[in-house]
Amino acid sequence: MTTTTQVNSVLRTPPASPAVAAAYFAASLAFHADVSDVASALAADTDPGFVVVDSRSTASWDQGHVPGAVHLPTALVPEQAERLLDRSVPVVTYCWGPGCNGATRAALALAELGYQVKEMLGGFEYWVREGFAYETWEGAEKKDADPLTAPVDAGDCGC
Repeated sequence: MTTTTQVNSVLRTPPASPAVAAAYFAASLAFHADVSDVASALAADTDPGFVVVDSRSTASWDQGHVPGAVHLPTALVPEQAERLLDRSVPVVTYCWGPGCNGATRAALALAELGYQVKEMLGGFEYWVREGFAYETWEGAEKKDADPLTAPVDAGDCGC
């Protein structure tokens, strides 16, 4: 009797070797920061060591943005980055959310200009969904955390 093992779609392409996986995930962390880590660093009583850049339009900025962020739309990075940013300070870019690559394009433009840069995963959408305060053209706002994106009764997710 012969049995055949059917490989599921998860393992159809085998996992990378541990060394290759470690290199990939280390690189990912060099390129990305998550919303809660950015919020935690900004909330500390010390200089976070980076500046946050909102790469969206003025209308989007007015609708809501991370407190303390610099407004630098992606299309204006080449002409305004040097005036708005210190090249010696790492930059964390964000746009609307996971469905938008504006922060990726802004990060690329900044890197090409010689800035150290990371992209904030989740963008403004997850900033709001995780319950962090934000600013609008009318003032400060804050919404309750979405239980699908942030722990309900804990300071952090323990990641």
